[in-house]
Amino acid sequence: MKIETLAIQSTQMPDANAGAVVAPIYLSTTFERAADGSYTHGFIYSRNDNPNRQLLEKSIALLENGQVGLAFASGMAATTALFQALKSGDHVLTPNDAYYATNVLLENIFAHWGLQATKVDMTSLSAIAEAIRPETKLIWLETPSNPQLRLSDIQAIAALAKQHGIYCAVDNTWATPIWQKPLDLGADIVMHSTTKYFGGHSDILGGMLVLKEDNALAQRLRDIQKLTGAVPSPFEAWLATRGIRTLAVRVKAQTANAQALAEYLTAHPAIESVHYPGLTSHPQFAIAQKQMTGAGAMLSVQIKGDAIQAMAVTQKLKLFTTATSLGGVESLIEHRKSVEGTQSPTPDNLLRVSVGLENIDDLIADWAQALGSL
Repeated sequence: MKIETLAIQSTQMPDANAGAVVAPIYLSTTFERAADGSYTHGFIYSRNDNPNRQLLEKSIALLENGQVGLAFASGMAATTALFQALKSGDHVLTPNDAYYATNVLLENIFAHWGLQATKVDMTSLSAIAEAIRPETKLIWLETPSNPQLRLSDIQAIAALAKQHGIYCAVDNTWATPIWQKPLDLGADIVMHSTTKYFGGHSDILGGMLVLKEDNALAQRLRDIQKLTGAVPSPFEAWLATRGIRTLAVRVKAQTANAQALAEYLTAHPAIESVHYPGLTSHPQFAIAQKQMTGAGAMLSVQIKGDAIQAMAVTQKLKLFTTATSLGGVESLIEHRKSVEGTQSPTPDNLLRVSVGLENIDDLIADWAQALGSL
């Protein structure tokens, strides 16, 4: 099945009670036991499992060509679970330009537990190889990276990881399985913030881990999911599953808008640079062509000027809401350095743009008036 068909078929749940076409929402926290003490339908307690969460996990695992899907209450909860599956003294490699909260999590929380971490330029295979230690257990990739949209060669890095017996995990939130399949490229684990494109409407919080194999790591993560209890509610799982049904059409339309906007901004005299993997000027354009079937709907723009001028643009734009997050149907923009702090490697004049489903002519006209009034 093509992914568009799979997205629909994998989110259907046969309903013997009423024949509902759309899956019901199972809000019950507990489930009835049979006379012999068994659980006829396989559900015990909603922290352990729930029909809506099970459907969501199955669907995203299928879309990513993985064997195991595990849903969490947020993307950070999913990331935390993977780090928790490691032990004190283990070592993790992370991108030097990753989503800032990922490295803050390692520095502020897991460092106290004895988990070591090193930031690496994940565009350089030699830099990754040099950073590997005997205690390295995980290489964490984020490609495209947030917010500078740097690309990592998943296939090459996954092969390097396997040579050293190291797990390779990829944050695939920005590309989505519509445009990139890390497990097919050799990665062991995929992470998603389902808050973003899977939900698609900026109204849920969720995360997901998908594993290529049902192995010892998968079982440890199941235990962490069940025992720590950082799981999505049935309603949020239901909303994310609903979002999957329109994922392909939304992401494709948003990507077309992002490509057109990136090309327009690249040629504008008020713009210093545009970071977007669909542009031939992107430093890793060849990697994008190799491992992505589409460039995605995220881009970042560096204004000619400083942070004050960059933030002024966000106030002049009328169709781009100044807000954190991404992946919804509405276009958003944010000055990332002011969120991440002075220690962030993000340039002062960079604006992160999540391109929505508005008419592209309107979006371009909005940028034209905003830049023209500087």
